[in-house]
Amino acid sequence: MTRRPAPVLRVFASAPATADAAAEEIATVLRRRPAAVLILASGKTMVPVYRGLVRRNGDGRAPFSRAATFNLDELAVSAADPRSFRAFMERHLFSRVDLDPRRVHFLRGDARGPEAECARYEDELARLGPAELALVGIGRNGHVAYLEPGRSLAPVTSPVRLSAATRSTLESDGVVPAPRRALTMGIETILSARRVLLVATGKSKATAIACALGGPVAASCPASYLSLHPRLTVLLDRQAAREISSPSSVPRQT
Repeated sequence: MTRRPAPVLRVFASAPATADAAAEEIATVLRRRPAAVLILASGKTMVPVYRGLVRRNGDGRAPFSRAATFNLDELAVSAADPRSFRAFMERHLFSRVDLDPRRVHFLRGDARGPEAECARYEDELARLGPAELALVGIGRNGHVAYLEPGRSLAPVTSPVRLSAATRSTLESDGVVPAPRRALTMGIETILSARRVLLVATGKSKATAIACALGGPVAASCPASYLSLHPRLTVLLDRQAAREISSPSSVPRQT
């Protein structure tokens, strides 16, 4: 049986410290490769990460002027809808750093032909990529991007139906009413990035993290597929790391 590559795991005392470390990881990529293609995530976990990037951009440590971005997913709403992830990204990052709007790539959640829209997005990423880094979070049910638990995962960008659990989380975060559908990158698309950075904070993510890092690679826990990436870095606070069975399960812990 092929041995799963060991991720780099870093556990921090607090959620703010975890977010700041994530911001520094991304800023380091931008300093080393100013024209990097980044895959970015939305959601509450990422708000302090982007706050840290905005701060670093302001003092020259996170240059975005030559970078290009793609986001993991988008809800089935227009970009102008305040519930959209495009609106989220504008509020928290895009409008606050020196990122060229022409280098922002986003799924159109309200596209009349969602399959064609997903194919367009894949083509754009293939043309500009591979991505230097994919920033991802994890859902309480183990979803990554909007790849929900099930019998199989979409390999490439695809339309999906959101689970009741995911919609409930969205509504608790203020996305009301939560759309029933979304467009999401596929697991092979995410894993095509040169590096994957998984960030999770809070005890509500602990079970999903334990499943992703210690359980079998299975579609019932989509984030478990991230452990197949040879350059996976996982940043957690103590609450999110509380159910990891043993440090030995991640031998390159720092």
